[in-house]
Amino acid sequence: MAEPKNSEQAKSQSLESDTPSASTPPSPDHKHVKGEKHDHGNEAAEDHGDHDHGHEGGIFGSNTELIFSLLCGALLLAGWLLGKYQLLSSTLETSLYVVAYVFGGFFTLREAVENIRKRRFEIDTLMLVAATGAAALGEWAEGALLLFLFSLGHSLEHYAMGRARRAIEALSKLAPETALRKRDGTTQEVPIAELEPGDIVVIKPNERMPADGFVIMGKSSVNQAPVTGESIPVEKQPVEDAQQALAAFDRVAATSRVFAGTINGSGSLEVMVAKRSTESTMARVVKMVTEAQQQQSPTQSFTARFERIFVPTVLGFVGALLFAGFIIDEPFSATFYRAMAVLVAASPCALAISVPSAVLSGVARAARGGVLIKGGAPLENLGVLTAIAFDKTGTLTEGKPKLVDVQAAPGVDQDELLAVAVAIESHSDHPLAAAIVSGAKERMQGTDQPLNAEDVHSVTGKGVTGRIGADDVWIGKAKLFVEDVGGLPPEVAGIDQHLIEKGRTTMIVKRGARFLGVIGVMDTPRPAAADVMSKLQKLGVKDLIMISGDNQRVADAVAKSVGLSEAKGELMPDDKVGFIKQLSANEGKVAMVGDGVNDAPAMASATVGIAMGAAGSDVALETADVALMADDLSKLPFVVGLSRRASGVIRQNLWVSLGVVAVLIPATLFGLNIGTAVLFHEGSTLIVVINALRLLAYGDQKASDA
Repeated sequence: MAEPKNSEQAKSQSLESDTPSASTPPSPDHKHVKGEKHDHGNEAAEDHGDHDHGHEGGIFGSNTELIFSLLCGALLLAGWLLGKYQLLSSTLETSLYVVAYVFGGFFTLREAVENIRKRRFEIDTLMLVAATGAAALGEWAEGALLLFLFSLGHSLEHYAMGRARRAIEALSKLAPETALRKRDGTTQEVPIAELEPGDIVVIKPNERMPADGFVIMGKSSVNQAPVTGESIPVEKQPVEDAQQALAAFDRVAATSRVFAGTINGSGSLEVMVAKRSTESTMARVVKMVTEAQQQQSPTQSFTARFERIFVPTVLGFVGALLFAGFIIDEPFSATFYRAMAVLVAASPCALAISVPSAVLSGVARAARGGVLIKGGAPLENLGVLTAIAFDKTGTLTEGKPKLVDVQAAPGVDQDELLAVAVAIESHSDHPLAAAIVSGAKERMQGTDQPLNAEDVHSVTGKGVTGRIGADDVWIGKAKLFVEDVGGLPPEVAGIDQHLIEKGRTTMIVKRGARFLGVIGVMDTPRPAAADVMSKLQKLGVKDLIMISGDNQRVADAVAKSVGLSEAKGELMPDDKVGFIKQLSANEGKVAMVGDGVNDAPAMASATVGIAMGAAGSDVALETADVALMADDLSKLPFVVGLSRRASGVIRQNLWVSLGVVAVLIPATLFGLNIGTAVLFHEGSTLIVVINALRLLAYGDQKASDA
């Protein structure tokens, strides 16, 4: 969630908080219930989730492991130099190496003991065995070098992974610690944890919102980038009825709703709190992102299964190498040294961290951009799928019908057609009537005096009738005129059919004995829709399909206007689910984009469910695998491009980690020493982590070449 450029002061204040309310730890009973295809693979979540060894404590604080490692290196260098130039006895030289062992092996020993208690046999234990073996052979310098390189690699890895974690932790510090609460005409600064729904808080210019709520007084622009990723501030205005808005907060208009952590502009606002600090959108996003770190991707599950087989195999192979002296003529010390070198070379440390580091960085980058990705599975799946299905209404379109065509009959003035339509439809509460009235008034621009209509009533499923002066008026579908009014003249029927073929919902207007013309209404595509489809195609998404309950002609018209490859109309909710399952069977992996509420069944059936406008919908936040916090379709190419880049990084990391092991094992068999093996081993670990951190710098402008 990108930090706005004009809020450095607010940012610095918010980032100083030590105990932000938004950083509430995930509840242990939280469950992400979805369809079977949304298995995030928690089966082995603990196998490598703590692989980076977060040694936060120690005499030097969080830098203790790094300082211990450097002390180990300094003592090793001192012992080697002084011994080489014979400036001290061999006993003192060995003593320096022993102290180097203490500093280099302190955290490694602690981790190994903890792993043994948990009945796990990991890389720390293997390194200790190898270092002990080197000491037993009198190779103190080599053992100290092993511990120095290993501890240095781990401390640097810990620091690098901390960068990705800090990117997520920074989200929890966006909300301020206190708020200015207004009660009985006076204001008091209180901790945000004390705010309750119904409280009124005063937001001064350039301050951050302390809680989710809605404006009841004042007007201002609010920078919502920290939550939704929107680049342009949103103008806010008061609600009409505060108590009604509090009772139905989910239905409050976006122009009045505010989120904790967003930044007020130049105006002062009074906001009524709608949610407690622990239940705010920001707090829930932080909680879900934290949970997402523990949810494994398919590749993570594969590497976990691979290591369960690989590690025992290596141990068995190393054990067999200890008996090499029975086959070749060499002292046991050489045999033992070779076995320890192979043990170090075959340790899958880089493999264990290669995927989690990429997932963590990808999830953090997405969150900064206003997109919540719930774990490695949706991140990785979205990076490889080639088919995306879209709901029409509210996803590809604005979700609100608009007047788009006004076709007057021959000899009829267009303004008369519009004036009659406004007079009748202004008495109706139908959504199409509201679209006609607002659209007609825009076109007329107040040039004509409004007509007075009376005796207006609806004809169910067909249209509406009324009277203007002495004339009866009918407005409705062709069916109304064919069945109830006496038929349609060919020229009007032709206009009506032409508009229907263009995907319009049509209404024919007749006043007295005269047919005035045809009005066409349509739920218009979002302005960004066509550009989004073009970007997705460049990213490798071949099949872009719209599924809708509207008639096929409307679906085809919308699909053609935005550049979709296919449209399926006249689908009931069950039909949408069936279509998604069939598409999955044909394509393998499919994403479904919708609002997360009406489309929940179809989204649950898809490999990845993507919800739009999730910042304003609790249901969408809970049900979707990927949530676009803003109601902004243009975020979709960003998250698809990021996921594709993440998939590429994961593949690169796997090649590096497995490739190094494949090279080092035969190299150590043919004489490569332990120190060099550790150098390559730890180097590969750092390479995969640094490669993964590149995802934190991913930007929208790179979507096309991801």
